[in-house]
Order: sequence, then C-alpha cells, then structure tokens
Amino acid sequence: MPKRIVSISIGSSKRNSRAEVHILGETFVLERIGTDGSWERAIELVKELDGEVEAFGLGGADLYVYAGGRRYTFRDAQRIATAARKTPMVDGSGLKHTLERRAVQALENALGWRGKRVLVPSAVDRFGLAEALDEAGAQTLYGDLIFGLGLPIPIYRLSLLQKLGYLLLPLITQLPFQWLYPTGEKQEKQVLDWRQRYFTWAQVVAGDWHFIRRFMPERMEGKVVLTNTTTEEDLAFLRARGVAKLITTTPRLEGRSFGTNVMEAFIVALAGRYPLSEADYLAYIEQLQLKPEVTDLQA
Repeated sequence: MPKRIVSISIGSSKRNSRAEVHILGETFVLERIGTDGSWERAIELVKELDGEVEAFGLGGADLYVYAGGRRYTFRDAQRIATAARKTPMVDGSGLKHTLERRAVQALENALGWRGKRVLVPSAVDRFGLAEALDEAGAQTLYGDLIFGLGLPIPIYRLSLLQKLGYLLLPLITQLPFQWLYPTGEKQEKQVLDWRQRYFTWAQVVAGDWHFIRRFMPERMEGKVVLTNTTTEEDLAFLRARGVAKLITTTPRLEGRSFGTNVMEAFIVALAGRYPLSEADYLAYIEQLQLKPEVTDLQA
C-alpha cells in the first residue's frame, strides 16, 4: 500500500492535484485538496482523514511565522492543526527555513546575489530565505508592510524587519487570516495598483507564489521569479508577462511543483517520525537531492 500525504489547503480547489512518487523503495501518494476559503471544511477534512494518512500539510495558510529566533502561531490555522490528533500536520515552515536557504546558496553562481535587487513580498513566513538573501549581499526589499498590510513602507534592513516582527506579530497572528493573505477565490484575482512599482524595481521576485501572482504587473521582461507551488497554468501566466526564468525550490511532479507544506509532510512520512530537527531536514534534503529547478520561460 502506498503511503498517503494530504495537503489540506484554504486555497482554491481549482489547483487540486495528485502525484505518485516512487523513492527509496517505497511508494508515496501526494495530494492537494483545496477548500475554497472554508476553514470549517478544512477542519472537517482533517478530522475525516486523521489517522488514515501518514502526514498532513497545511496549505494556503501559515501555522507559524518567524522573526529572528521567535515563532508566532496564527490563531485561525491553529484551529485546523488541533483537529489532527493522530496524524502530524506541518505547514512547510521547517522546510522553508532549510530548503530555501540552501536554494539561495546553490543559485549564487547562476544569479550572483551581491547587489541584486530582490523583492520578497512576505518575509516573515520565509525568514530563512530572507536571512540567506541578506547573507548573500542582495539588495532586498522586504514587502511585509506593503503587501500584507497595504502600507507604503518598504523595509530594506533585515534587522528592522525583525524588530517590527517582535512588535507586530503577537497582534497580527490573532487577526482573521483572510485579512492578511488571499484565500479561496481571491488567489485567482489580480490586484493592479501602486504596489506594482516595487516589482518594476526588482530584478528577482522571491517568496510566496500567491502574493507574487496577485500583485504582478502586466510586464515583467527579463525578471526572475523564485518560488514554488506552480502549475502549468502558472507557467503560462509567467510567460505571457515576459518573465525570463522561473526557479522553483521544490521539484516538479506531474506537471507542477508542490508547496513546501507537501514536501515537508513527505519528509515526515519518509522519516516515520515527528517532529524533525533542522539537521534531520538537511539530511533528507541531501538524501533526496532536492535542488532548485530552473525553467527558461522564453526559450
């Protein structure tokens, strides 16, 4: 019997998918089930599948965000996580901290980060990526206030982002999640407003795909997008806007790259235990040879 990993997503059901993976002598089925923004439906699905699957991923919402070494929990997402009493549930944050940091290091020769203008629309949910870009010498704009709260305040220093995180995240994580992040049908809608100028400034746009897609301007010639969770339709969307290269931090399976929550749940199922340490994740990243995948969109 194959081992089943299910991502329960608050996002659109149009992006549902399923892939079968044969690795290390075992068969795994990776599924993504969207609830179109319904938190109650997500909770029902978790209760229904609890104990029947190897691991859950939580998609379309963050369970945890980080500022420096501190972790904060979103109240809405916690409701879903507590519904899983037998099966471990992960949101991808453990893998983001390791896999995306390694991806930045692996792309040094290809992109040359020092001085590169990089836009990260939301950095607190990808603090490992933010730290790695800072260490690599990129000129990074952390857009958490711009894209998360709609405030025209760009942040260029990681230390400032961290201090703001300490101050604001205890309050922000108690707000309804849909106030902060597109869920359900909103993931399919674009917002064309003053925030597009930050995309124009950037040479590389990195981070969460739904934030990137939601605010991306019509023209993106020559730019690089570093993200994951992309489908064939997303690739067509990027090509139409002139994006030069798409780099995904997770491998493409059955025509799409799965989210970090799915891949983290996959590693948990492979390990057969939870929780895992940062050293554990790094060991499995090496064992599975997880590397950034570069797609030349204009070839």
